[in-house]
Amino acid sequence: MSGGEVAGILVAVFWAILVSFLAVALVRLAQTLKATTKLVADVTDQAVPLLADASSAVRSAQTQIDRVDAIASDVQEVTSNASALSTTVASTFGGPLVKVAAFGYGVRRALLGRRENVPDQDPRRTVIVGRTVPSARRGRRSTREKRD
Repeated sequence: MSGGEVAGILVAVFWAILVSFLAVALVRLAQTLKATTKLVADVTDQAVPLLADASSAVRSAQTQIDRVDAIASDVQEVTSNASALSTTVASTFGGPLVKVAAFGYGVRRALLGRRENVPDQDPRRTVIVGRTVPSARRGRRSTREKRD
């Protein structure tokens, strides 16, 4: 055998080993691709119903939000109507009721004052809101304030 034939045999063996390794790698790659395809198909089969359920839940939530929005606007309208009604009632009946109460109080005091058998009662102090203190009282200071 000559050197060229030995070199040819070595190249052919090397080439056969390389093709064998490539064939094994391709077979494993094909198995991996089959497993990946099966996994993707299983995920798709499970994901489609989940997405449908999620879509249904979102639609239901949107319906409930629309209902709550309608209820909130109705409550706001009722609140404004109640406020207007209370203002109207206060302005309509408030003034006359205060006058009637004051008149009744005056009549009661007048009748109590005319009775002779009723003993004198201690005069009560009356606080009048909005009245100012006379200037003589305002000008008075305590001794502590004068020292400072």
